[in-house]
Amino acid sequence: MYPEEMVNPMRAELTDAGFQNLYTADAVENAIKQNGTTLVVVNSVCGCAARNARPGAKMSLDGDKKPDHLITVFAGVDREAVDAARQHMFPFPPSSPSMALFKDGELVHMLERHHIEGRPAEMIAENLKDAYSEFC
Repeated sequence: MYPEEMVNPMRAELTDAGFQNLYTADAVENAIKQNGTTLVVVNSVCGCAARNARPGAKMSLDGDKKPDHLITVFAGVDREAVDAARQHMFPFPPSSPSMALFKDGELVHMLERHHIEGRPAEMIAENLKDAYSEFC
């Protein structure tokens, strides 16, 4: 488990953009089951989270269409919350960072680590914006 003083600035990158940090399985269950669309970002300490995932998630929110709810869980820290989120991402294997868009509790779009790693944040944002256009 990573120390809080290390991950707090990484958490803040998303919470400052409107994401809600979730720490428990119950909180994740309740958030994903909400009506409307929910973007779940599985945050991470890795370089591709810092360079690509978090900036891409934030950039994706610039525009008219965006998810109704924004949540994040932190891999390697919030195990219970991450495990609960990943159960809803089945059949995709666990990866971090990753992003999933849910509509009325159903998974409708997924970005796994291999979609994030090595791709610019702008490309990730456009991928998410395309999903928002279709589902939000």
